[in-house]
Amino acid sequence: MAIAPRTLTRVNPRRPSMSPSAEPPTMRQQRQCQVERVTDQLETPSVDNRGYRVIRLPNQLEALLVHDADTDKASAALDVNVGSFSDESDMPGMAHAVEHFVLMGTKKYPENEYSEYLSLHSGSSNAQTHACSTNYYFDVAAKPSNNKKPTRSNPSPLFGALDRFAQFFIAPLFEPTTLDRELRVMDSEDKGYKQRDDCRLSQLHKSLSNPNHPYSHLPTGNLETLKILPESKGVDVRAKLMKFYETHYSANRMMLCVLGREPLDVLEKWVAELFAEVPNKDLPKKTWEAELPWTQDRLCKQVYAKPIMNIYGLQLCFPFLQEEALFESQPGRYISYLIGHLGPGSIMSYIKVKGWANTLAAGTHQICPGTPGQFFFYVELTEKGLVHYKDIARVFFQYVALLREGPPEERIFNELKEMADWGFKFMPKTSASEFTSKICAVMQKPIPREWLLSGQYRLRKFDAKLIKQGLDLLRPDNFFMTLTSSEFPGDWDHKEKWYGAEYKIEDIPKDFISELTRIAYGNAKDRLATLHLPGKNQYIPTALEAEKQEVKQPAILLQLLRKCTIPRKLYMKDDTFRGPKANVKVCLSTPLVLASAANFVKARLFTNLVTDAVEDYAYGAGPTGLSYIVSLDSRGMFVEVSGYKDKLPVLLKAIMVTMRDLEIRDDRFEIAQERANRSFQDSELLQPYKQVSVYVRCLTLQHLYHVEELVQAASNVTADGVRRFHTEVMSQLHIKTLVHGNLAKQDARELTEMTELTLKLSVLPQEEWPIARSLIIPPGYNFLFSKTLKNPESVHHCIEYFLQIDPKGDPGIRAKTQLLGQILDEPALRQLRTKEQLGYIVFAGVCTVGSLYGYGITVESEEKPEYLSARIDLFLATQGTALKEMSEVDFESHKRSIANACHEGFGKLDGDSRDDEARVSRLTKGDMIGFYNKFIAPESPERAKLAIHLIAQGPSGNATQAHVPLEREDVPAPSNGKELVEITDIKGFKTGLKASAFVRQSWNRGVSQQADAKQD
Repeated sequence: MAIAPRTLTRVNPRRPSMSPSAEPPTMRQQRQCQVERVTDQLETPSVDNRGYRVIRLPNQLEALLVHDADTDKASAALDVNVGSFSDESDMPGMAHAVEHFVLMGTKKYPENEYSEYLSLHSGSSNAQTHACSTNYYFDVAAKPSNNKKPTRSNPSPLFGALDRFAQFFIAPLFEPTTLDRELRVMDSEDKGYKQRDDCRLSQLHKSLSNPNHPYSHLPTGNLETLKILPESKGVDVRAKLMKFYETHYSANRMMLCVLGREPLDVLEKWVAELFAEVPNKDLPKKTWEAELPWTQDRLCKQVYAKPIMNIYGLQLCFPFLQEEALFESQPGRYISYLIGHLGPGSIMSYIKVKGWANTLAAGTHQICPGTPGQFFFYVELTEKGLVHYKDIARVFFQYVALLREGPPEERIFNELKEMADWGFKFMPKTSASEFTSKICAVMQKPIPREWLLSGQYRLRKFDAKLIKQGLDLLRPDNFFMTLTSSEFPGDWDHKEKWYGAEYKIEDIPKDFISELTRIAYGNAKDRLATLHLPGKNQYIPTALEAEKQEVKQPAILLQLLRKCTIPRKLYMKDDTFRGPKANVKVCLSTPLVLASAANFVKARLFTNLVTDAVEDYAYGAGPTGLSYIVSLDSRGMFVEVSGYKDKLPVLLKAIMVTMRDLEIRDDRFEIAQERANRSFQDSELLQPYKQVSVYVRCLTLQHLYHVEELVQAASNVTADGVRRFHTEVMSQLHIKTLVHGNLAKQDARELTEMTELTLKLSVLPQEEWPIARSLIIPPGYNFLFSKTLKNPESVHHCIEYFLQIDPKGDPGIRAKTQLLGQILDEPALRQLRTKEQLGYIVFAGVCTVGSLYGYGITVESEEKPEYLSARIDLFLATQGTALKEMSEVDFESHKRSIANACHEGFGKLDGDSRDDEARVSRLTKGDMIGFYNKFIAPESPERAKLAIHLIAQGPSGNATQAHVPLEREDVPAPSNGKELVEITDIKGFKTGLKASAFVRQSWNRGVSQQADAKQD
């Protein structure tokens, strides 16, 4: 179960790490000579310039070492082969609780020193508890503080982070004072999951499986399962969790990955020094073979599940093959590809024409080692499809009969294999922490170490026998059907124990099972004539050569392809990864889209209809690595196409032709309108923290409509209205195109020209170009917008505490804003989430809203928003004092963290960081104190504040609950004495605010002035 970023805490004085050379030489040499080098010959992507080595320590801990000379972030991750499936049945959540508890300090480094160290070196950390493993990881600056090459004698911050990290698995403290606090954080997390349909429906599915298999249990745990019930039985919870750790955590169950700039020999020595003391208990690998999750008495059932949102869905679930050791052939991948195919002859093609489905997906899921997996078939239904769900099941089994009729086709497997080989060969680097976290989990699988990087991606062996075995499991007597709808059948008579999903369960009628059996084993004459296997994929690339040219410095600036204003053509060559891929973004600007709420709805329906039409012939793009988006942005419509450059122009042109010539059919319009209406309504049923940021944007952007306006407008939009909108909007646009990737300039120019020639439209005059403007909150004003949440079961309130700063066009304000975020973000999480336990969801950070910067704090909590607001006021007041008292050493560390962030890419704000490092480096503590006192301090008469309060309908806590942490000081909240102004009319509020001045559009930033002399 994914866990939110761990809080970062600060303590002084900081304990220095032992230097890597401070350990006695004899001890160090003894450890190093005992290290087993498993392999350094890993199969890697062609664009991967990293070095790899797999080693095994004497305690049997296995580690993958990664040398990346170019990385700006170093990282390490450790995966332990124990997760929620090892919880005791009467105490669910134990593994999750141990994951939280382990990180609360060690004998060598008491609580907070790990997170403090990471914070001062541009780092972060996280952890996740899964069914069979627990995954811990961090990232940190990869360069030494002197910015020189990292060596053993000049280590980067990675060594200190590794030292602290290793101690969690050597000598954790399990401090009693932190237990209650972490359990309450977990309880808040669990209550958040209760409001999410994906979690509710997943837990319902699991709860209906065999209760003797851990798949059926609650994985997360809560205060009731981990504290109230155990303590009522006399259980010492801390002792129980410590015993869990001692029983299941062992070096031979741990897989480690360390990535840094240091040479592999240095990384090997560090790992040998720091992790050799992790205890090895020679525990066996965890497997679950005694029980099946889906016994026969639990199959052939149909479940009607009631969601929170307006979801219509049909899911068929089949017990399937256990594929953990089948990584060479992956039979489920072959079957999923054919059943999930979207082109002519497919299940989706037929049910879409019928108007029954919006989307379809098929795939396998491995539950755990020793247990069969699952095959899922899911259809997002239309209202019409809800009535025809049995017909869809019939079509599914007809297609299975088609697949079973003849032997598996090696042609199709080879096509999948070829696409998988390209995908791996040209796989780009991921972030350091994403890579280490994922790869150490892969190391738990029985994959040859030479194939650690490629094993899950490549297909190596066509095994028709295994494919046939998989197909034989897709039988009418071996499945479980779930129909999801908030309306049908209406007589739900059960409620799931943990998350409260209402449902009804009954046997699938025997006559229907018999009918499906006849279909599944029927002849071709009994099947729909339209069903057939896919032909050759037209989007398979044939030219995969990369444009290679040695350069001293990779391009960091966009180039103008023409010295012209209209249309705008921008280009950036990829000189770093050199894979044969490209990315094209086309912004079609028009003032019509945001001219009214009705126009916005029409534009939304138009782009959805374009996507719907493109799917009819672009079904083969996804499997070949091509992706596309047709959507709306703040200035109009937006198209993005990414993937192999060979067939990218084909797909881009197809999208442009569809936009130009779209035929809006009444039947497809009705489906698109139904889906859009449900989407607008469902936006008010999202988790509170997801809703609150939308209201901030709605209230502070000049042309952004709130959901009530959109719902009302959507009810009056007609197909003819969208047809007229299509004609008008496509007649005159301002086109701006960005081409980035492994393309020569001439190729990029041809792509942009093809776009313009295909659309055949008139150019929008520059004075009519839409401008994204923010609304300015007057200095000294305190605005409040309150709204009751529509979900009657939500127990969490939410607050967004937003402070508007200044326009983005001021580079000095930009630098101060970035440094402000670096200084405040970690203490905000530490104080509000960890110490005060206000809620599991706590976000803090700088942001851009239109043309202005801001600083926001979001808290989702059982506490009332008014109380949360007061706690945030107190926090900000104390941080003003902390800033004044901050040492110059710590202040300079924060500035270095911003410099590291600038090196990682285009920076944290709006993609323009070329000058950020220099500007931040010149800032003094006095500069930041003045900035803080003006824009952030609660007592400031000039600060501009907007608070959003979302009020829960369900039962929730109060500020005076029985277990208020001691860290919540009972002192009055500071204030500037300004009157609180409540917003009761959104339109009237926005009308009364001034709009910000024009700010250059983000694509204009960082543009080289060099361009071709030729004029358009």
